[in-house]
Amino acid sequence: MPLLTIGAFAAAARLSAKALRLYDELGLLPPAAVDGDTGYRYYDQAQLDRARLIARLRGIGMPLARIRAVCDLGPAAAADEVAAYWAHVAADTAVRQRLATRLVEDLSGRVTMHDTALGIRPAARTDAGHGRDTNEDVAYAGTRLLAVADGTRGPGGRASTAAVEALTALETATVDDPLGALADAVARANRAVDHVGADVPAGDGEAATTLTAMLWNGSHLALAHIGDTRVYLLRDGRLSQLTHDHTWVQSQVDEGRLGPQEALTHPQRALLARALTGAAGTEPDLSLHRALDGDRYLLCSDGLSGVVPPAALHTTLRDAGEPARTVDALIALAYDNGAPDNIACVVADVVAD
Repeated sequence: MPLLTIGAFAAAARLSAKALRLYDELGLLPPAAVDGDTGYRYYDQAQLDRARLIARLRGIGMPLARIRAVCDLGPAAAADEVAAYWAHVAADTAVRQRLATRLVEDLSGRVTMHDTALGIRPAARTDAGHGRDTNEDVAYAGTRLLAVADGTRGPGGRASTAAVEALTALETATVDDPLGALADAVARANRAVDHVGADVPAGDGEAATTLTAMLWNGSHLALAHIGDTRVYLLRDGRLSQLTHDHTWVQSQVDEGRLGPQEALTHPQRALLARALTGAAGTEPDLSLHRALDGDRYLLCSDGLSGVVPPAALHTTLRDAGEPARTVDALIALAYDNGAPDNIACVVADVVAD
């Protein structure tokens, strides 16, 4: 069967020639042949199914790095991955719809009845990990504030402690705007890290830390995140990751230069692209998440997420019982997988008050 020109293949696949050239550069859809003199690309008709799948996945807004992972799966696993992605999109859309509704209410002066009162039931624990004699991780679970921080070795332990302590005033503060209050608290945390760094002797390393925190306001959880500590949400039996790692390796995955599986074992996977260092202009990712009765949140450092597969996290979060038992079970899982790093873990259930 003759090969198709890039123009004919693009028309059949419902993709542009420009998109096909990009997918070739990323290794997502290389041509069957390239003319050595002209550089012109030719495609086999057998590649149309993959091309059409890519077009459909792009149509729902899926990032290229995730599309590559889906294309490498069998039909059933690919369907599960698409469903998980869309559940995450739907959850984000629901949050934005709620925010828009409340904004309209505030601007118009209208007040509507909101959902049944909810509360959170959390537990937190850290562990040094296997063979580690220091612990730079911090985990905090209060009545309103949840937080984990993972400091660099050496002075990073003081940095992570100072960062979380700077947030704890939110436990008793009057808060009308949880996202704004949390953003201000992260700025205070960054200044606290700067003060720690000023006391570190030259040559003793950098005082830096990740920080991932959530603030409860009775119906929503405001989220601030910087670094590679993470938040997961278990809702209706599905586990989704709410944060995006600020690492060099993740940036390469986002650009399609590394696959998700390659990232798991890359030697630079712990290299942070963003963290609290005391430097001016350090901004966290901010988002607001509507809580539903039965939700379960996990905040953790890479001492857990870096060694325990998502499927095992999912099973344990679903089946281990109340938060304190679940925290213990998750740390035991980290040890089952070698526990090479410090571990910070917070589990919080949303319950009818």
